[in-house]
Amino acid sequence: MPKSSGTYSTSDLSRKSGDIIAEAMHHPVTITQRNKPRLVLLNIEDYRRLRGSADKRAIGTINTMPDSLLEEFQDAIEAYADSDDTFSREL
Repeated sequence: MPKSSGTYSTSDLSRKSGDIIAEAMHHPVTITQRNKPRLVLLNIEDYRRLRGSADKRAIGTINTMPDSLLEEFQDAIEAYADSDDTFSREL
């Protein structure tokens, strides 16, 4: 198979799926639809490596924050506000 750009249309995928899959075993392949990138095919090792290096941090809100952490956060805010008031009075 000749070297390609690694980008194929969904029509190409229908016609040349075997060749495209074979290429995706060596490097990621982009599948476009209406000239816009829509999918990426990659081998399972690359996929697992990407998943393993993904950011595992969770996003939360004050409503989902544990009470103990919320209290600690509130205490820190109050301490900062108190120190700012003290600083302002000294000026």
